Amino acid sequence: MQSTSKSLRRRYARSGTGLGHPLLAIWAVLASAIVLMPMLAIGWLAVSGGSADWPHLIENVIPRATGRTLLLVALTGAATAFIGILTAWLVASCEFPLRRFLSAALVLPLAIPAYLAAYAFGELLTFTGPVQGLIRLIFGFQTSRDYWFPDVRSLGGAVLVLSSVLYPYIYLACRSMFLMQGRAAADVARTLGAGPLKVFFRIQIPMARPAIMIGLTLVAMETLNDIGAVEFLGVQTLTFSIFDTWLNRGSLAGAAQIACIMLLFVVALMMVERAARRRQRFSSQKTTAAVHDLARLTLSGWKKWAATIACLLPVLSGFGVPFFILGNYALNRMDQFLAPRLLNALLHSILVSALTALVAVLLGFVLAYAARTGRSRTTEAAGRLASFGYGVPGTVLAIGVLFPLAALDNAVDAQMRDTFGISTGLLMSGTGFAIVYACTVRFLTMAEGTLEAGFQKLSPHLDMAARALGRTSGQTLRTVLLPMMRPAVLTAALLVFIETMKELSATIMLRPFNFNTLATLVYEDASRAKVEDASVAAMIIVIAGMIPVILVSRSLERRP
Repeated sequence: MQSTSKSLRRRYARSGTGLGHPLLAIWAVLASAIVLMPMLAIGWLAVSGGSADWPHLIENVIPRATGRTLLLVALTGAATAFIGILTAWLVASCEFPLRRFLSAALVLPLAIPAYLAAYAFGELLTFTGPVQGLIRLIFGFQTSRDYWFPDVRSLGGAVLVLSSVLYPYIYLACRSMFLMQGRAAADVARTLGAGPLKVFFRIQIPMARPAIMIGLTLVAMETLNDIGAVEFLGVQTLTFSIFDTWLNRGSLAGAAQIACIMLLFVVALMMVERAARRRQRFSSQKTTAAVHDLARLTLSGWKKWAATIACLLPVLSGFGVPFFILGNYALNRMDQFLAPRLLNALLHSILVSALTALVAVLLGFVLAYAARTGRSRTTEAAGRLASFGYGVPGTVLAIGVLFPLAALDNAVDAQMRDTFGISTGLLMSGTGFAIVYACTVRFLTMAEGTLEAGFQKLSPHLDMAARALGRTSGQTLRTVLLPMMRPAVLTAALLVFIETMKELSATIMLRPFNFNTLATLVYEDASRAKVEDASVAAMIIVIAGMIPVILVSRSLERRP
């Protein structure tokens, strides 16, 4: 029996399971080339675009924008780390009122894009907002000169907004680590006489360090990607400088040069993230990580209510404020649900998101299937290169996508003029295709990771059994693997669809004239200080974003 199994494995390895290893490798390389082309285009444009704008950029733009960016990333990282680690430790290690509910609710801010949170906090904390209105009512103040109130449109306001919606990245990573590794070790330490704080700082925090680094890296990447919140709050980051240099100064080469600086930040962050993941896997192997029902530290008196408040405040700040402010505005503008402007934006969002999901899932399936059928240096390199796009800010991708597509459009147009005497115009760079391309590059890793996780749940013996029964590789894929992969495919498509619908930074720079998505519609109205008019579109985005968050929350509720 063992010799038969070994012969099947040898036959399986020789023949492959899919379209054939060479063809799969070619498709994997093409998928990685699609991701790399925008980055190569940025480098080419930065080098060949001349240095006319460089003196102005290096003197007036880059130093200030770089300093602001680094400060914003550092402060946001510190705030999210404090919130995420504290809340994760409380729900994983302590027992207090509403713990189970808050354990799932702490994920809800992921449904709120940062730019929507910025608009909501602007409405809440402005002079005419309810907070300052209540202060004037209580103390009898008449004008803003009668009292001091912090300005939300500042660096501090940006840190408040971004940390409110980004802390779940650290919370999720640390919560899983505390549950899998920290509680068993913590119980052992407590039996040896260590107090809760000593256990937390000496045992659980060091064990969770890789997870914390992964979460901080994701927070930093999302902070770099944001443009709607920082522009609204008046913080000049590198991302905003790219937007301003391109659209307001009309210098695509200058924007590309700033984008190259941002790419250096992204590469450094991705190297940190990969190193943290390797340490996380090592730590998991070295620790007895069975999750079992260990006793939590039961809090009593004021401590249990302090823990409840500590976990409730981030939910109210990151989800409650945007949801209720924008939701209240939307309820007062129900007539806008059928407005042509909103319906067109909704149609464009659905179309762009659906096409992006389709393309990303197809490319991600190729990469995941190539990894399943047998790893080679080519497919592994293609997978690593294809994952590079998820960390690149949308404004950077927009420049990298526009340059090659515009060159291709111009070449096709010139050829058609010479041959047939007709002009084709901007077939790709002047349509929604450019947005689909940029979002595919950015969210391909999300699709590929989901599909690879789905393949890992399917035993390789399924392929071997099908081949032993005479099925070809194509028949095995079509009749055996694809039906079983349907949940993973649908999940990957849903995630990419929703993330594309929320995407603003690339969409605002690549959209054609008179082409609005829900995100750009909200951005336009908020830029004109009409947040109330943007509320209906904003709530559609929030409700769509809640779908994957609810799925995550339900999975958390099923855990201890």
